[in-house]
Amino acid sequence: MEGGGIVTCGSWIKRPEKVNLVVLGKSRRVHSSPAVLEIFSFDPKTTTFSTSPLVTYVFEESEGDLITIAVNPSGDDFVCSTTNGGCKLFEVYGREENVKLLAKNIAPLQDVGPQKCLTFSVDGSRLAAGGVDGHLRILYWPSLRVILDEPKAHNSFHDMDFSLDSEYLASTSTDGAAKIWKTEDGVPWTFLSRNSDEKIELCRFSKDGTKPFLFCTVQKGAKAVIAVYDISTWNKIGHKSLLRKPASTMSISLDGKYLATASKDGDICVVDVKKMEICHMSKRLHLGTCITSLEFCPSERLELLEEQLKRVALTTSSEWGAVVTKLNVPADWKEWQIYLVLLGLFLASAIAFYIFFENSDSFWNFPPERQQPRRPKIETILGDPQSDDQNVWSAFGPLDM
Repeated sequence: MEGGGIVTCGSWIKRPEKVNLVVLGKSRRVHSSPAVLEIFSFDPKTTTFSTSPLVTYVFEESEGDLITIAVNPSGDDFVCSTTNGGCKLFEVYGREENVKLLAKNIAPLQDVGPQKCLTFSVDGSRLAAGGVDGHLRILYWPSLRVILDEPKAHNSFHDMDFSLDSEYLASTSTDGAAKIWKTEDGVPWTFLSRNSDEKIELCRFSKDGTKPFLFCTVQKGAKAVIAVYDISTWNKIGHKSLLRKPASTMSISLDGKYLATASKDGDICVVDVKKMEICHMSKRLHLGTCITSLEFCPSERLELLEEQLKRVALTTSSEWGAVVTKLNVPADWKEWQIYLVLLGLFLASAIAFYIFFENSDSFWNFPPERQQPRRPKIETILGDPQSDDQNVWSAFGPLDM
């Protein structure tokens, strides 16, 4: 589905009541409407969001346009960066049919200039902001206590991401450099190695909890590859060419199974992380326009009525607005489905055993009682069991003692 308007950024909101919403930032038009923030409902059965927003927030003209949105994993709040007004916090409350927004200023991020990158840690306990001016700030959330305030972290920020355990923050610069930060101590930890003709652009940590990797898109002239770094040593262990063109944004699913990249001419490529092979490709999804944001649906497994559980991604571009895409990847199984299959196998085995038992010549397959030969009555051989001992033994004649 496509959303109208000049969309500059977008993201999913996973609400506590297991409802997924879509938040979109739309830039102002010259001599027309100002920049707005809109929240839409999402229907998992049709994989579309509503045509009209549930709630709209209008920005002051002095705040400028929206740049990026970061949603807290709790789904209770999110942060937006604007071109003129720094960052603004929005608290989400109410149920889906009556969603409301409460706008607040964030003291440490107020009037700090445009922030190119905003991201929450996986557990929602930390927020990192990377400015166009290269200034890095890491805050505890929601206390807003400053962990790190580094004015010269980069020349200018390009991308950033937290590790699964929130211990590290990876950040990339527009000049191609990439740094690793120790978030607890608020200090730079190391640089990622690269050749002089290489530019590290996008970065995402693995999220499955078993493979300690950092994925980065690396541009070398016209050649684009995805490089993989081992985060225990920060050494590059390999690379692979998949999208084969410069990437504009990258995302990884919350369970770490899939990695997606989007191109500057409207394509998206989804990779199976375990095999590092393409499992979905959408050509010209945004018809030649640079995709500005790409994000997997946070619920990971959308329960549809007619089919198995599918993956869904949200992409945005200034030309074609917001598009929700059902990804052509193997369907996921929920826990109850696995138990149902096991129960079915058990019942099938029981039925098969019963059929085999009924049709086999088993030792235990006795003939019915009426077909069995009658036993000779014991009294015909031993005499009357009611008689005394002398009569019983006399049936065998005299005994030699």
